[in-house]
Amino acid sequence: MHPVPWFVVVLLAVRAPEFCCAGPLHAQCKVEWYFGIPCRVVYESLLSQITMWRTMAGCTMGGQRCLYKLQSASVHFIAATHSSPFTRYVEDISFRLASYHFFTCCHLSAMSISETWYVVTDHGTNYCNIYNLIQGSGLTEARGYREVTSDFLCTQRSSANCTVY
Repeated sequence: MHPVPWFVVVLLAVRAPEFCCAGPLHAQCKVEWYFGIPCRVVYESLLSQITMWRTMAGCTMGGQRCLYKLQSASVHFIAATHSSPFTRYVEDISFRLASYHFFTCCHLSAMSISETWYVVTDHGTNYCNIYNLIQGSGLTEARGYREVTSDFLCTQRSSANCTVY
C-alpha cells in the first residue's frame, strides 16, 4: 500500500467541507410547496398546465414554457418530462401530493432531475421546470402558498431566471 502524498491530504482537508456540503453532484431540484386549497385543485391545475405547454408554442419568445410531456398521473402522483427547446436536454419531473388539515390543504413535493448524467450546473433550469408549472397554473396566487427549498436542494436556485428558463 502506497502512502498518500502530503498535498492530497492537505487538499482534502481544506476542500472536504465543499465536497460534503455543496449540494447535489448532478443537476436537480427538490421543492416543497404548501397550499391552503385541496390537493384535487392542485392536481387538476398541474395536469392542465402540463397539457397546455406540451407543444413548442410557449417557446416562441425564447422561453422554456413548452415541451412538457405527461408520463403518468394519479390523485397523489404526477410524472412528466420537460425537454429544452434548443439543446433537447430532458429532465424528469415528479410531483407528490398529500392532503392535510382534513383535506382542505395540500403539501406538494416536487422534483426535477436532468437525465443527462454529466450535467452538474443548470443555471436553475430544474427549478424553473417545476416553478413555471406552479406559476403558469396560477398556484402561486393560491391561498396559503408557501415554497421551501434552497441552493443545497436545488441546483443554482438563487440565480434562476424563470422568465428565460
